[in-house]
Amino acid sequence: MKILKVLILGGTGVISRQIVEQLLIAGQEVVIFNRGTKRLAFGEDLEWIHGDKSDRESFQKLMSGRQFDAVIDMISFNAADARSTVETFTHTAGQLIFCSSVAVYKRPLKSNPIREDAEELFDNPEFGYAFQKAEMERYLQGVISEGQLPISIIRPSLTYGVGAANLGVLRQNYNIVHRIRNGKPLMMFGDGTTPWSFTFAPDLAKAFVGAAGNKRTFGKTYHATNEEVSVWNDLYVEFGKILGIEPKIVHMPSELLMRANPGLFGHLYYEKSYSGLMDNSKIKQDIPSFEATISLNKGLQMMLDWYENEAMTVDADKDLMEDRLTELHAQWGRQIEALNIVI
Repeated sequence: MKILKVLILGGTGVISRQIVEQLLIAGQEVVIFNRGTKRLAFGEDLEWIHGDKSDRESFQKLMSGRQFDAVIDMISFNAADARSTVETFTHTAGQLIFCSSVAVYKRPLKSNPIREDAEELFDNPEFGYAFQKAEMERYLQGVISEGQLPISIIRPSLTYGVGAANLGVLRQNYNIVHRIRNGKPLMMFGDGTTPWSFTFAPDLAKAFVGAAGNKRTFGKTYHATNEEVSVWNDLYVEFGKILGIEPKIVHMPSELLMRANPGLFGHLYYEKSYSGLMDNSKIKQDIPSFEATISLNKGLQMMLDWYENEAMTVDADKDLMEDRLTELHAQWGRQIEALNIVI
């Protein structure tokens, strides 16, 4: 097997740290580029380059003359970011692999389970994250069509893992455990029955590692997710099973939550109110090693272990926000009951 020299732009995030670990296990030569604000214990078998990718001129100078078999870009969020990567490595990389997102699928969806080639790209600027990622993909598709260099695009779905700060409807993380243990209600959007497949970072990393140097992935776009069918309520129910305490869950429309805090809840309204079940046939055909095997129960146990060993901190502001939202829900219920509507 040929040893690949792989550059990771990022390298210490929830997903990218797993990519680095799996590349090292596979015996690949790994180089990490990031700002150097976080240094993980990967050992001495890799090279670190520190810099700021947003300083495009400095970034290009740092990378000048360096050759890589593959560059995995985990830190491009818009077309300008992606253009910087393309322009920097057009003549010095054998392949570029970009991390996008399933948020780029335009809602309502046309397929279920979702198939890559059946969907259109998101086009509503009101949900900035999805729109900018879709703009990035539109730019990259133009580069692909021009045949400038091999590009692969991988779209993760909602992914959890050690180091994550995105678990829960309020992205409240350890607060979920805290609230269940203390008998406090948890806020869920909608009625909690929207289908979803929750993915964990060690599984997702297999997609990026399997794409590196893989000519079958050149010029193609894939999503890479778990295929275990759950609904959103299961996220809290499963935590309750692990803790041995039945959680108290209250439900509120995603539209009202978004009005309370568009920045925090916009993704629920624009993306997660629709089914999140994916058909992974395409990626499995080109990357046979990709298979998501971590169940929701096993993944949440991993998260609980991490919380209790390293990250057992309550976010007081989010705890107060959840208290206020659930109390508003209770008041709303009492007001409706008081109407005593008779038909």
